Amino acid sequence: MKSKIVLLGPPGAGKGTQAKIISNKLGFTSLSTGDMLRKAVRNGTELGKQAKKYMDEGNLVPNDIIIGIMKEKIAEISGAFLLDGYPRTIQQADALSAIADIDLVINIDVPDNVLVKRLTERRSCPKCDIVYHLVNNPPKKDGICDVCGTKLCLRDDDKEEVIMNRLNVYRESTLPLIDYYSRNGKLVTVRGDDGTINDVFANIKKVLID
Repeated sequence: MKSKIVLLGPPGAGKGTQAKIISNKLGFTSLSTGDMLRKAVRNGTELGKQAKKYMDEGNLVPNDIIIGIMKEKIAEISGAFLLDGYPRTIQQADALSAIADIDLVINIDVPDNVLVKRLTERRSCPKCDIVYHLVNNPPKKDGICDVCGTKLCLRDDDKEEVIMNRLNVYRESTLPLIDYYSRNGKLVTVRGDDGTINDVFANIKKVLID
């Protein structure tokens, strides 16, 4: 089985959901730049303050901040790991290649109209970062986190106008990574809207085992 993988895909493709399933069922350590940055914002750290203005506008956090975080985190890992939300630029991919030899890059592909619907229907817990979906994964009590009882919210970066900017940023900065990893022979594309969440995981698992 491949042991060092990257999940690529636009905002709302399901990277975070699949990362959690892969981690729970296959024993991977999952590193999510989004989770790390949101935690830093919530805790009011210096990194969080720097990152918040970019995140609220749907823009990418600068390379030097992200590369520094991931280099430190990857160095702490022993065993299989997956990267969710990193790299997002060619510069980040070049930096990653100097840190770890990635076995496989899985591109989760989803049409834009599906992405916008998914993201605008997400609700997040500002306290514990758990993400719900009004249709596919609703909380047990409307508008309330199942785990900590905090009122759920629509994140600023899940508002429609910010989503459109995020998709534009993705195309400009992250889409070139598909060509980058294709040239390296490490890219496989999986449809992220083909069946249920478990169906998508089954397809990803086949790729990991092959």
